Amino acid sequence: MDDVVDAVFAIECRSLPVDHAYALSAAIQAALPWFADEPQAGLHTVHGAASGAGWVRPEGEEAVLQLSRRTRLVLRLPGHRMADAAALTGQTLDIAGCPLRVGRLSTRPLLRIASLFSRSVIFEGAADEAAFVAAANEGLCALGVSASTMLCGREVALATPQGAYRTRSLMLTVATPAQSLLLQRQGLGEARKLGCGVFIPHKDVGDLRPTPLEAF
Repeated sequence: MDDVVDAVFAIECRSLPVDHAYALSAAIQAALPWFADEPQAGLHTVHGAASGAGWVRPEGEEAVLQLSRRTRLVLRLPGHRMADAAALTGQTLDIAGCPLRVGRLSTRPLLRIASLFSRSVIFEGAADEAAFVAAANEGLCALGVSASTMLCGREVALATPQGAYRTRSLMLTVATPAQSLLLQRQGLGEARKLGCGVFIPHKDVGDLRPTPLEAF
C-alpha cells in the first residue's frame, strides 16, 4: 500500500486553542519521530463541527474550539506508514495544555474530485493577496496543475516559537482527476507538518463556477 491516504483517528478532546497547529505538530512528532522527515506526510489541523465553507474562525489569542465526539485527528501519509501511525492509538497528547486522547484508526482514500480547499497555505514573501495568487499559480505550474477557479481568503497568522507565518485559505478547481490526486499528494507551499498546503475535497466550488464533476 504505497499510495497517499488519510489516516483518521477517533479522539477524545473537549477543546483546543484555535491556533493549535504548532502544538499539535510538535506532539505528533514527539509520538511519531519519523513524521518530521517523511516527505509525503502532512497534518490536518483540527476543526469543529461547523468547519465547512461557512466556518467562522473564533477571534482572539485565547479563543478555543469546542469539539464534538465526531471530531477526528487526520494525518496525510503514504500508505506504507499506516502501520507506523497506529502507534498513536491509545496515547494522550498534550496540545498546549489540552489533553487529546487518540482512539481507533481508520483509512480514508483521497478522492478524485475537481474542487479542492486548503484552510492554510504559506508562500514565503507573499506580502499581499496579489503576491499570494501569483505564488499559488507558480506553485501549481511547477506541479503541472492548472486551475480554472482560484479563490483565496483573508490573511491569518499561524504562531510558532520562531515567529508567526502569514497564511491564507485557498479554494480551487483543477482540470483533471490526475491533477486533483497529484495536488492532494504533494500539497502546495510550505509547512505541511503544520497543516499548511494540505488540500481536501470541497464540492461547493462548483456552485461558484460550474465544473463537470461527473467526469471525476
